[in-house]
Amino acid sequence: MLCPVLCGLSTDVKEGENGNYTLIRDVEDNQLGMFDQPLPCFGCGIGWFSLLLGFVFPLMWYYATILYFGNYYHKDPRERAGLAANAIAALILTISVLIAVAAILL
Repeated sequence: MLCPVLCGLSTDVKEGENGNYTLIRDVEDNQLGMFDQPLPCFGCGIGWFSLLLGFVFPLMWYYATILYFGNYYHKDPRERAGLAANAIAALILTISVLIAVAAILL
């Protein structure tokens, strides 16, 4: 019984008897088309592509971290997970480099 309410369909008893439903929302204002386009970088998004490329060129992790903290994912929320993964990878790399430098110098 929740589907007509969640789908934006009218649940009026008179219209339900006829088997006809009326849309409550505006048909011309369709929000679904915003995410129909594939993500950039071979369809996996900038975040995940930077994570994979970062294993060869680690500065990509820092680039994607800057995008993450710059709220780039507000343009497309599907990018948020990949950009967050880059921030974690950049943090791990920074800590490991600091430990390695401390071990060499001490």
